[in-house]
Amino acid sequence: MSSKISERYRDLIIQMVKNSSQSATVTGANTFQPGNLTNRPYIEKMLADQMLPQSRIEGLENLLDLHRRCEQGASCLILMEHYSNFDLPAFVYLLERSGAEGRAAADSIIAIAGLKLNAESDMVLSFTEAYSRIVIYPSRYFDSITDPEVLKAERAKSNAINRAALHEMVRCKHEGHIILVFPAGTRYRPDKPDTKRGLKEIDSYVKAFDYMVFIGSGGNLLRINPNGDMSEDILAEDTVIFKIGPVVGCQEFRSHAREAAAEGSDAKRFTVDRVMEELEKLHKEIEAIREPKTL
Repeated sequence: MSSKISERYRDLIIQMVKNSSQSATVTGANTFQPGNLTNRPYIEKMLADQMLPQSRIEGLENLLDLHRRCEQGASCLILMEHYSNFDLPAFVYLLERSGAEGRAAADSIIAIAGLKLNAESDMVLSFTEAYSRIVIYPSRYFDSITDPEVLKAERAKSNAINRAALHEMVRCKHEGHIILVFPAGTRYRPDKPDTKRGLKEIDSYVKAFDYMVFIGSGGNLLRINPNGDMSEDILAEDTVIFKIGPVVGCQEFRSHAREAAAEGSDAKRFTVDRVMEELEKLHKEIEAIREPKTL
């Protein structure tokens, strides 16, 4: 039976908020935020309650291959579908239970996250900070700003945050970390098809790395509440499957995509659209084998 996460796990969340140690305010000085592992067991309890027995990672060997390349000095990227605020926690949960190599790979992952996850509420931050991340100011945040002066101030804030975030990403990718990015930049909502469209900036991520894997997902333990309040997202038991595609050379992928683009078209947009096609292909493969099929 579904219920709001804030109601079902009220007592655990109260303790998580007490354990919270990171700031809701993001500036150029704190874009890298290491995981607060104190809250991880509380989230794992929730995942264990909701995740059905056939939940798993398929193609794990591909991520382990990527991680080995990362350990050998290559810069490595994960591009993952995004349906839920439990996508990263569920993936890490399953990865850590796959064995020693899986745990090592999980420890190496640093996610790119929008600053809304810090600022939304104390509750949302207590979940978000359990996983290491680099915080950015997404360009889509400008869409709702109409006041010119406010827009000017927000652009200045964005520039400071994103310059620092880029510096941290470069540092992390050269220190043995895999960078994880959700190319759509937001969770998918069936009533809003644009939420499954990749952000144009993803072309720059592909350009900046040596190797990458695509990860499709099926199943959703934490459904988006239509009222938009993340703290009231709705829990659901489900079979969650992640499927990891083979390791791909980033420059080769990007070059092939650009070569296929029509003359005069936006090559960056074309590359990002190819990324989203790869993710959708994995998603369909998962849905063909997943039970129960609730998405």
